Amino acid sequence: MNPLSILRRLTLAGALAGAGVTAYAMTEARAYTLRRVTVPVLPPGSPALRVLHLSDVHMTPGQTRKQAWLRDLAALEPDLVVDTGDNLAHRDAVPVVLDSLGALLDVPGVFVLGSNDYFEPTLRNPFKYLLPDDGKRHTDVPELPWRELRDALTGAGWADLTNAKAELAVRGLRLAFAGVDDPHLGYDRLDEVAGPADPGADLRLGVAHAPYLRVLDRFAADGYDAILAGHTHGGQVCVPGFGALTTNCDLEPERAKGLHRHQSSWLHVSAGLGTSPYARIRVACRPEATLLTLVGTET
Repeated sequence: MNPLSILRRLTLAGALAGAGVTAYAMTEARAYTLRRVTVPVLPPGSPALRVLHLSDVHMTPGQTRKQAWLRDLAALEPDLVVDTGDNLAHRDAVPVVLDSLGALLDVPGVFVLGSNDYFEPTLRNPFKYLLPDDGKRHTDVPELPWRELRDALTGAGWADLTNAKAELAVRGLRLAFAGVDDPHLGYDRLDEVAGPADPGADLRLGVAHAPYLRVLDRFAADGYDAILAGHTHGGQVCVPGFGALTTNCDLEPERAKGLHRHQSSWLHVSAGLGTSPYARIRVACRPEATLLTLVGTET
């Protein structure tokens, strides 16, 4: 066989392999998965608390399968919902997100916003995420209707933790929260929420969209029992047997998703439910929501 023929066959084989991987990645991006995690973080003898962690929904009106799956999560009957942002990916998505949350809006909840709640998604080179962060943020694009989303969530009774603290009573437990605006955009104002976490609360939770170390360090130092975040998409394209290649922030890839420790605190990073509408692919990293069952430390 002559060299030209060999080259043509190798090129064809590479193209077929690439097409196969792309088809798989597009399918996995729609393989919505519920994770279940138990966290021993409550005072001894406390009743278990079921917390639904949602993140990075990146909703567009046409994503009907995602909408139905999200709507069905109400059947889990969580005691608390924590939404760590990036709900939107389209200017007409706010009513769709609210309809998809459905009965979850009747559950006590807290939320922060992410960059993709504020600004329209744009087409970008996906390989750029593998390079060191150059600090540039795409804020020169049209805004999304984030105020409408914020007002609807607060109108349903969810607490807005945008550079703010809040308290909720859930199942007889007193919960204290601190949250920041999106650290990826540099909108976080840690000085506005810094200080010792309420020592009288049964549970102290820190909430952020992007798990930047400056935020995690501050919450841990202030005594928050657990920190919830999203943003990373779990790496989105992972290497089987190795894991995430990047987190799109300064958190190390080994903690791109799941439950880990951060100093004295627990850290849960959601891999999220969506992707950019311009890159609806995932590899070895299914889209997810997580039901965290918080239990007493003696369990």
